[in-house]
Amino acid sequence: MIISPAMLKIFDECPQKYKFMYVDKISLPQNKYFFEKGKKIHAIASYYVKGYDVSKLEKALTEKEKQIWNYLTSTEYFKYELLKSEYQLNMHLGDCWIGGRLDALVKNGNNYYILDYKTGEIPQNPEYDYQTMIYLLCADKKIGNFQSLYFVYLDLKNNTEYKITFTKELKKEYIQRLSNTLNRLTSVTNYKNNKLQNVKCNCDYYKICSIM
Repeated sequence: MIISPAMLKIFDECPQKYKFMYVDKISLPQNKYFFEKGKKIHAIASYYVKGYDVSKLEKALTEKEKQIWNYLTSTEYFKYELLKSEYQLNMHLGDCWIGGRLDALVKNGNNYYILDYKTGEIPQNPEYDYQTMIYLLCADKKIGNFQSLYFVYLDLKNNTEYKITFTKELKKEYIQRLSNTLNRLTSVTNYKNNKLQNVKCNCDYYKICSIM
């Protein structure tokens, strides 16, 4: 099993919820609004950076989606050389496989940029978000020889960006942080005893959690 950033975030939030979703594989209905909007933007961006004609897709966008799309195509990164779009990257860390799907990987000279399109919120602590750490480590291992490597969150909600420069110091810290979380994840035997205490739970799994 490849452990994704989303899986680690949910494990940190509540090990019992992690068990329901990824061990017991219990799925519940989700709010589709942000998912559908994000899915449409991701799809058209993927076609665009690959060089396809997206004029028909652009006509299907709502006014709000057109604003988002215009901002995205105006960024400097869409002028760089495309290497990969919707690209799955994985690596082995300790006894686990970690990885995820990059929205896009572009380069300018020997400088590489991981692009992540956010129709929702950028993480509160972007440098140490699991997505940032896993994607940068995976890209570092895959690319190997580069002048610089960046993770760029493109905030499509506020037309802003947040860029993180990958360094040797961050690499060491990322490996340590991820290893600690993976060790906790792989060593837990009783998920319910490890769930957050003294926190009012209002997640979608609350009703089944109370009886299991």
